[in-house]
Amino acid sequence: MMTSRKSLGGAGLALLAALLFTPSPVSAEESVCLQCHGGQPGHLGEPVPLWRESVHAENAIACQHCHGGDPTDFAMAMSPERGFIGVPQKDKIPDFCGRCHVGVREDYLQSAHGRALGLGGPQCVTCHGSHAVKRATPELINSVDCSRCHEYGRAEEIKGAMATTDQKIAELEAALSELHRVGIDTTKLEGELFSKRNAFHRLFHSVDVEKVRSQTAAFQTEFEAIGEKVAEIRSDLSHRKLAGGILVALLLLAGAVALLIRKTYQEEEEGN
Repeated sequence: MMTSRKSLGGAGLALLAALLFTPSPVSAEESVCLQCHGGQPGHLGEPVPLWRESVHAENAIACQHCHGGDPTDFAMAMSPERGFIGVPQKDKIPDFCGRCHVGVREDYLQSAHGRALGLGGPQCVTCHGSHAVKRATPELINSVDCSRCHEYGRAEEIKGAMATTDQKIAELEAALSELHRVGIDTTKLEGELFSKRNAFHRLFHSVDVEKVRSQTAAFQTEFEAIGEKVAEIRSDLSHRKLAGGILVALLLLAGAVALLIRKTYQEEEEGN
């Protein structure tokens, strides 16, 4: 708010969607929802290009995962019999999104934002968008968006309190991605980082400066522990490379010595 490994979050969301909804035998791009809406003008076609740029599309979360229905059948795509639920009313959006984002929904409803739900207060799509859903990052907290409803001051404090830790998360994601590219199995660490990252980002939705400050330190310790594991892997990899380099050097030296012995032997044979 790393597969596409941009985040193991993609795998987590896809798994959760699979548990909550009837599995679809088609890929997102094969969905009749996209085929139909993609060819329509105006507001009916607008969701398709927006969705394609979203974090949902990036992680194969498609129309049916949110709106229900049958993505394989044009006639039944919007049938309630196939689970179609359409577009929720504004005050129902947190429940709509909360089917997957359970913990976030709980924090939101307990926050000042959630308590203003139905009274003009913001809900999920106010900040994240509906079809062009944005990845959760501190950049979603900004003076332009937040000041649409109120002064930016408290929001800026929350962003500042979380910025250093979120930068650490980004560095860990990049480090794990690099290790994966060189053949290291990082699945377990990626899962651990994904879980803790999601728990940390839940603090955004509390919109409580003191809560953010009091809990961020504990999260920093947890991310540092993951960082130490990454450092151990890098150190081990470095030692392996050094050992490999030494072995190659010894083999080359042995080859050179063997070649020299052979040459000397041939010269002696020719001399005789």
